[in-house]
Amino acid sequence: MTAYAPARYADFHILHPLPASLLNRGEDDLPKTLNLGGVVRTLVSSQSWKRAVRLRLEDVLDEHAARTRMLPLRVADALRAAGWPTDLAAFAGTQIVRSATTEGLKTEENQRGITSATLYLPRDVLDDLTDLCTEHRPHLEEALAKETAAQTALAKGTRKKPKAEAVLPTPRVASVIRRRTATINLFGRMLAEVPDAHVDGAVQMAPAFTVHASSPQPDYFTAVEDWAAPNEAGSAHLQTAFFTTGLLYRYATVNLTELTRNLNGDHNQALHLLGLFADAFIDVMPGAKKTSTAPHTYPHLVHYTIRDRRPVSYAAAFEQPVKHVPGGGYTAPAITALSQHAAGLNRLLGTRRLVGCGYATLHPGPVDHLGTAHAGLDDLIDALTKNAALPTGTLV
Repeated sequence: MTAYAPARYADFHILHPLPASLLNRGEDDLPKTLNLGGVVRTLVSSQSWKRAVRLRLEDVLDEHAARTRMLPLRVADALRAAGWPTDLAAFAGTQIVRSATTEGLKTEENQRGITSATLYLPRDVLDDLTDLCTEHRPHLEEALAKETAAQTALAKGTRKKPKAEAVLPTPRVASVIRRRTATINLFGRMLAEVPDAHVDGAVQMAPAFTVHASSPQPDYFTAVEDWAAPNEAGSAHLQTAFFTTGLLYRYATVNLTELTRNLNGDHNQALHLLGLFADAFIDVMPGAKKTSTAPHTYPHLVHYTIRDRRPVSYAAAFEQPVKHVPGGGYTAPAITALSQHAAGLNRLLGTRRLVGCGYATLHPGPVDHLGTAHAGLDDLIDALTKNAALPTGTLV
């Protein structure tokens, strides 16, 4: 009988000031907002920040993945580039999804046969799948000839449309589709149609929101017509854009136990990925409107905790909106609110499940109740990974 092992979580709490920016918009092209504590706040969706983090990690690891519904089309494109006839390449692309399971993946025939579900795959599976098609090219040519003859007969009304049969070996196609990258192990994958392809995500990320009231602000602008007619003044384009400002609370947690399980028990690799995720989550920002706002600020404070059994967000610290200090500024009162909330949780929960905690900040003085003060982010990440490896009941 396997002994029960409580899950271990690494929680990240970040206070991040932003100047005029537009990191995330809704369908109305306006900045996303959230009503919390009776006031409107600026919101940046977790999906927006998660994608930026994922792409950074893929660059660092040189291990790229793709979210796509275009797999059959991309396989066909690769085969055509290798000199295959257009009809055979397209047929081979459809056979990839038909052969992925005993029944085949669901597709959208009115959209050129793209998959109904979004697949999340290592990018290099394209090479493996085209190699597989090349290996089975004679079988694909034979199957295409039979299908063409059947379609001809169907057009003449002499027979019913036959059910498409799998030509490629299903176990091998499914094995390729089930492959993972580090980011798939971190962020998970939903793919119910392929057995054992589903991966429970180890990362949970909350939408970021301003700790104070913050509503969209208009920015009326014009684009000058540089080649205007003589004596004619005017603009080529007029528009009102919107931006927001504020101090964001950002939160994410990594289930180190789940991540280790996704890595087949490789705890050292899990700790390595935890450190890389921490660096990316702290450093990376969504790139929306960066050319016109350049909001390249760094977090003012980064706090981490290592906990057993369940993660704990500090979002409730800001349910009551922070008020700026006399003369302006939300950062100092936000740090106070975060510190006091951490102290209250430590009293309420105790510290028996708190393995370690620490912080790094631009704040000039020490911050109570957040654990060990680290001089910089490199020191913080190093301490984070060391503490994450400590046994339960150890408090650093």
